[in-house]
Amino acid sequence: MTGKPDRSGPADKSDNRPRGATDTRLLAIAAERLRLGGRQAVTVVAVADAAGMTHANVYRYFQSKATLIDAIAAQWLKGLEVTIAAIAEGPDPADAKLETLLSIVAFAQRDLLTDNPNLFAVYADTASGSRPVYRRFRARLHHLIGQILEEGIGSAVFEIGNREQAVIYITDAVARFIHPVVVGLDAQMPRDMVERRLDTLIRTTLRALRSGFV
Repeated sequence: MTGKPDRSGPADKSDNRPRGATDTRLLAIAAERLRLGGRQAVTVVAVADAAGMTHANVYRYFQSKATLIDAIAAQWLKGLEVTIAAIAEGPDPADAKLETLLSIVAFAQRDLLTDNPNLFAVYADTASGSRPVYRRFRARLHHLIGQILEEGIGSAVFEIGNREQAVIYITDAVARFIHPVVVGLDAQMPRDMVERRLDTLIRTTLRALRSGFV
């Protein structure tokens, strides 16, 4: 006997639903427990009890507590990705798109820190540990910024010699406002001050992109 949960037994009657529906239901339960009680409140047993199934069946969908918690962060990031992808695909000029995208990423995180600090802490952990959930988001963010830059080059809004170097320049320039670990360190900074500082950095960055400095 290993003491490990049986992950191959018959499913509960309550689990006779499409896999996606069960995933969503379990994530919603786990996310609410995280919001109310923090990471320690999210256990496979507690989520299983709330869902009316055995913990062995929860393991069919999430291999561990860590996997479940990362999935909560990934779910939030997916919503942010949808928003910024819509901006990148929108009709605005490239410079306006870039300004909007960076502002939304920055303030989505600050809003999360204020409204759901327990989820923010989990999200920041994925970044500090460079876990796959955060690496995927960072890669998507870089791709969308690169897409906007490519559009800006084509429309003569930007003069850029090296697109990849320009993406790094942009993310480095605004790292204080878009990297969750640093956002958490600046939690006490008043929002109006954040807005002024970020606006200054974005305007300076856009000027560099337009002038061919990068």
